[in-house]
Amino acid sequence: MFKAVLFDLDGTLIATTRLYLECYRRALAPFCGRELSDDELLALKPRSEVRLLRAQVGDARLAACLDAFYGHYRELHASHFEGVCAGVPTLLDALRSAGRRLGIITGKSRRAWEITSERAPLGAFDVLVFDDDVAAPKPDPEGIRRALAQLGLRPEQSIYIGDTIGDVRAALAAGAAAGAVLWPKAERERDGFRGKAAAEGALVFDTPAAVADTIITSGADP
Repeated sequence: MFKAVLFDLDGTLIATTRLYLECYRRALAPFCGRELSDDELLALKPRSEVRLLRAQVGDARLAACLDAFYGHYRELHASHFEGVCAGVPTLLDALRSAGRRLGIITGKSRRAWEITSERAPLGAFDVLVFDDDVAAPKPDPEGIRRALAQLGLRPEQSIYIGDTIGDVRAALAAGAAAGAVLWPKAERERDGFRGKAAAEGALVFDTPAAVADTIITSGADP
């Protein structure tokens, strides 16, 4: 039985792609001399705002760019944040009721989470690991290992669930089971991602309810 269920945040528990793209676009425009397209921004693999912006503007201009980014990030929540993914609150409540320890390991900064958490009623978690807390981002397993150390659990007692192959690889590198979710994916992307995630060794979940069924009802183990 998994004693801990650990989650990625953006794209897994909450829908923030539209919000992030617009914030990056506005924050980077003064430094790039133009607004970047969605395709250009997605090509930058935006998993951590601090790391992405540093790579684009350098250390000398990072503070100014971050201030602009977080200003847009707070302002645009009302219009661009798409909320908690459907079915996620029920899943989290079910896991808590079943006695599972819950955690988040995310590339998001703590500062961004403080803004988002005001609008994302996810409840309490036993451990939170942000990009601020690690030297290396996923797929490096550092964040998952840090979370497990704080929980006092062995890797094989946990599953880490996310929406990218990087999440799957981070989980497996940490020695945990890996879960890959399909609910944030466009219909045309689902079959391809399902095959890739399964080939990596992940359990694949179509819906949050499927996570609860697998982990609670069947008591799945790696």
